[in-house]
Amino acid sequence: MAGRSLPTLLFVVFQAIGRASGLQEVNDDQCNCYVTNDTSTQYYTSHTFFDFRSLNQFARVPAPIEDPYDSTNADETSRYFLDDNWTKVWGIQQWNNSDSKDNGDVPVLMVNSPNNIYIEKNNDENPASDTFMTMRTIRHKHFQSASEFESISKAYHFLSVRMYARTLGPPGAVTAMFTYRDDSGDGDIAKVQESDLEIRTQDPVDKVQYTNQPSYSTKGEGFDIPESTRNITTPVRADWTQWAVHRMDWTPKDTTWFIDDKEVASIAFQVPRDPSQVIFNCWSDGGEWSGNMTVGDDAYLQIQWIEMVYNSTGDAKTNKRSDGSSSLLFNVKREEEGCKNVCSIDESTTLGKPVLVQDDSAASTIVGLGVAYFWIPLLLAPFLI
Repeated sequence: MAGRSLPTLLFVVFQAIGRASGLQEVNDDQCNCYVTNDTSTQYYTSHTFFDFRSLNQFARVPAPIEDPYDSTNADETSRYFLDDNWTKVWGIQQWNNSDSKDNGDVPVLMVNSPNNIYIEKNNDENPASDTFMTMRTIRHKHFQSASEFESISKAYHFLSVRMYARTLGPPGAVTAMFTYRDDSGDGDIAKVQESDLEIRTQDPVDKVQYTNQPSYSTKGEGFDIPESTRNITTPVRADWTQWAVHRMDWTPKDTTWFIDDKEVASIAFQVPRDPSQVIFNCWSDGGEWSGNMTVGDDAYLQIQWIEMVYNSTGDAKTNKRSDGSSSLLFNVKREEEGCKNVCSIDESTTLGKPVLVQDDSAASTIVGLGVAYFWIPLLLAPFLI
């Protein structure tokens, strides 16, 4: 273990102890900060969990809408997507690519439709859930309908986001989970900051694309930026048609991706720097990247749950910039509050429910053990800020 920093060593110790003991499940209001498993020593201040597994009361597969205007302006498919628990975090999108289509940049008009995001009954053999959320894209005769929702907040500043999901459908679609920030206002790709996971249904089912955008430059004649992207082979029994936990950790040093807890890619090149949104989508525009779906075909991103631990800066509903200092633990928590109770989502046996791995007792006892482990905040602070 030579060469490891003190916080890394303590972090590993806490995780090892946690695995060997029964940790106490707690509510989020009992947590001052969160850690992920031993693949990262990043600290986060907030946690959110969206569970689509038991929503039978909202399950309904809506019929496709064949007119692009009507599709764009469709209502949400159930009350679930009108509830404050959803709308205070996510916004379902209705934008289209008509400008790009008119300019000849893409061959197919694409419109995002609320009609393509819905709760569906899980009819799998031996299903692991009653329901899941579906995001759909359909190739109509004269256009492509797609689906996208994005975070209301543009202030996420480092996070670990996961979805238990699969992608289904014929060639010609893309499903994605990503962070996004564009300060250009004019579509200048060089000013985009984005970390993404993309699945293309034209690719083999064991291939996934991970990128810190931009992956190409428009300068001169244009050229690719190979350092920005990885095309990886998924672990055995985890191809993108199968249910799997897809995870992305965005930290100040790099962005790292996992499938079912196995690290599959990490990119330190042009890692996003500034507060961003979180976006999920399922789409096609007939272009080279997505491919062109056959009329009448459809593809799906199906999600059983989404979970995030994250830091944020500025007003949660604006793009307010930070002062340029680090958004690690001690910058985003009030100094007097600190990080007294440390929680984990990875050591919990209940999805969406954190466990306490370090509390604020006099000796900072690791819950579940009869032995006290001394926590010295002043010793750790220089490593965390």
